[in-house]
Amino acid sequence: MRPIDLARAAGLSTQQIRNYADDGVLPPTPRTPAGYRRFDARHRQALLTYRALAAGHGWDAARRIMRAVHAGDVPRALELVDAGHAELHGRRAALESAGRALETAGHEEGAFRGSLRIGEVAARLGVRTSALRVWESAGLLAPRRDPATGYRLYGPADVRDARMIFMLRQARHPFPQIRPVLDGLRRTGSSDALRAAIARRRQELTERATAMLAAAARLHEYLSGG
Repeated sequence: MRPIDLARAAGLSTQQIRNYADDGVLPPTPRTPAGYRRFDARHRQALLTYRALAAGHGWDAARRIMRAVHAGDVPRALELVDAGHAELHGRRAALESAGRALETAGHEEGAFRGSLRIGEVAARLGVRTSALRVWESAGLLAPRRDPATGYRLYGPADVRDARMIFMLRQARHPFPQIRPVLDGLRRTGSSDALRAAIARRRQELTERATAMLAAAARLHEYLSGG
């Protein structure tokens, strides 16, 4: 096959095919006496494997996996695949932890009276005080200040919000997605928005796991020479 033949088969441009070949995503490509690349069914299978890996592991990880395969280092390629599965498992565990802790956060306002200092809040959440300062800088928290000392003072609602932020950050939610969850909680007192966010993230992880499973099948077929 010519570069354009492979490009048409995969719905890509010929330049993308050349880039993949130069990047090690495709196996070594022989050239004609005139210097033109000649591709075959093996290159097409490599391309499909790469794109399947990217759907589950991301483009960068897929590139590193295919490079390792074509360098003859299959153990390294499988190590990268395992790392992707382990990372996904970690995200899923963090998300489930967030779900279990939801009710605790929802009842935070009744957990104590008065105010806590930043170190006390950090200890409750198991985070560094710097994380609370970052969340405040992002506009997610607004603890009041002691007029005499200037120290931050977190009331029950502030601690509840901090726990919500912590849970969502554990589930890899970016700040722009966290703000509307907090706004809804403050406006209605309901944690429905957080439950919805967790449900959406759970679905995303399920879809990624399915894509990783399909990618594993593609990679096994490619390594087997099928």
